Formats: sequence, C-alpha cells, structure tokens
Amino acid sequence: MSDLLRAPAEIKYAEELDWLESVDDGPKPFSWRLSPKMVRLFILGSERADGIDREISQKWFGDRSFVERSIVTLASDRGLLLIGDPGTGKSWLAELLSAAISRNSTLVVQGTAGTTEDHIKYSWNVSMVIAKGQSRESMIPSPIMTAMEQGSIGRFEELTRSTSDVQDALISVLSEKYISVPELDSDNIVFAKPGFSVIATANSRDRGVNDLSSALKRRFNFVRIPVVTNKKSEAEIVRFRTEELLRRHRIELDVPPTLLDVLLQSFADLRASAAAAGSDDEKLESALSTAEQIGVLEDAILHSNFFGARALTARTLASSLVGSLARRDPEDLAILNKYLHGVVEPRSKEAGGSWPEFLEGGRDAIATLS
Repeated sequence: MSDLLRAPAEIKYAEELDWLESVDDGPKPFSWRLSPKMVRLFILGSERADGIDREISQKWFGDRSFVERSIVTLASDRGLLLIGDPGTGKSWLAELLSAAISRNSTLVVQGTAGTTEDHIKYSWNVSMVIAKGQSRESMIPSPIMTAMEQGSIGRFEELTRSTSDVQDALISVLSEKYISVPELDSDNIVFAKPGFSVIATANSRDRGVNDLSSALKRRFNFVRIPVVTNKKSEAEIVRFRTEELLRRHRIELDVPPTLLDVLLQSFADLRASAAAAGSDDEKLESALSTAEQIGVLEDAILHSNFFGARALTARTLASSLVGSLARRDPEDLAILNKYLHGVVEPRSKEAGGSWPEFLEGGRDAIATLS
C-alpha cells in the first residue's frame, strides 16, 4: 500500500475488513462479503455496545440513518443515488459501501459531457477484432458490465453530468439486469449475478445540467447527504482527515486546537453570510463544504512544513483560506475582504487569541491577489 498514491478503501482497510469477515456470523444478502450490520460498523466505527474485541475506526461522519438506508437499498433490487452539495462525502460513502460489500470499489464510471453509452456497456479491442473478429475475447467490458458479471457494486460518479443518452442506457441496465451484445451471434447476453447494484452520485448544484428522467429516478432510491453544520461533527471530520494527511506525508507538525477552532468558525461565518446574501454575486463561488475546509487546512499544513517554521500559524491558515476560496476576481476577493473587516476585525479586538494574526494574514493575502 505504501507505493500507492491513494489506496482504495478495500486495500487501505484490508486488515479491518479481513477481521470483520472472520467474526461475522450475520445473514449476508446475495454475494455480500459482510452482513449489513458489519457494513454499518465498518463505515461508522465500533461502539462499546457492539461487543466486539477490537476497535473499528469511524470512516464516514454523518447521520447513521443515511448509512442504514443506503445499505438497505443495496440489499434490494434498486440502485442507490447519493445526492448533495459538493464535498459532502458522497463519493467517499459510495467507496466505503462498495469496499465493505464487494471488496472492490474501483468499478467506477465518471460522468462527464464526454461519457458515452460504451462506458456503461462495452467497447471493442480494435486490433483483436481485425485479427480474429468480434468475440467475447475481443470485447472490452465497462466497469458496470464487470460488476454485473461479478455480482458486485458498480459506481457512477456525477450522474447528472452525463447526457440523456447515457442515462437512458443505464435505465435498461437497472431495470432488465442484463446487457445485450447484438454484434455476437451466440453468447450475446450478459446477465447480472445476484449482488449486482449501482451506486450513483449527483451534485445538487448541477440541477438543470442534465436532469434525470422520471424513468431513471424510479430505478433509484434517493439518499440526500446534507452539508455538515454541526461544529462537533465537522471538527471530527477535519481532525480525522488531517491525521491521515500527516501520516501519508510523514509530517510531524502540531495542529493547535485553537487554529482548528478559527478555521471552523471562519467557515461557519462565511456560510451564514452566504445564506443571508441576496444574490449569487454576493456569495462565494465555493460551496464552503467540509471537504473544502479540509483542503484549506491541508494547504496550510504543507506550506508550513515545506516553507515555514514547521509549525502551523494563524497567518498561514488565513493565507490558505483566501487562496483556496478566492476563485473569482474581483467578486470573491471583495466578499472575503468584507468578511475580514466586518467580522474578523471586531472579533480580533474582542477575543484576541489567534484572530489578530489571522486577520493580518488574510489582509496580506488579499493585497497580494488584488
């Protein structure tokens, strides 16, 4: 695993998954590797009431009901659609579910404007077709077809980014549970084995790009993943991801809890400002998600490690926040400048602590970008 830039969940947590399989005596739907209770435990982590002999780390932070509904859906014959704002952990939850159920989370189709029907069904190895003709050997199965043949979970990222033709092709897969290969004279139908299902994700901000048809919606159970607004939960997520980052980069750098509080409060302030804004021009282009918050902290940590005094400071954190969130010039810079003067400046005078240095760092970063 050490030679992988980013190991999939089934490799990263292989030891936990092996152990859970060894002690799992619960009923398993179809060809699932773990029972539904163990899938939930793997994702949400162990509690004392679970009565197991080792601690299982929590990997996804959110409402338990979202995970349970997702698991129940995948145990049925319906697909699962995780929908929410960017950075709410939809893809991570999909990966964890696939890893726990199938021990393979890599059967993924990425939805874009360039995604075609071939990405859902199959294509051909042209050189083999020329040499030997069309056959099962010269066919290149899509990740979805591979999941059907294996009876495992296929994933479709950013479903609403793909065109209506691609979405229509997915309807037949979800409803009929087979794919026809008319180019072949025999052995020309690939049937899905028990355990096959599809987890799709959709960005709620993409509404209107390629809206899902009512026919496709009927094939999915929807689970809406909200933006995390609870400070305690958000702090746990940021702390969890930060610890992973430090381990991956082998960085020994302290992240003071006071600076984590500054980051959490800054995002809470900016979200409140966006909620009160009268138009999109008065809002940051950023979704201000937990994932973007983690990105700001990651940027600050790496900058401090490589170019600073190997200690995270409020000045560096402010610079990273401005640099990460100022995507439109001058609109986003003006919004951030207003926030610094209207909120951070009075707070730095009243509360002190890290806020005065955070204010100074933010002002310097805006001046540099202006």
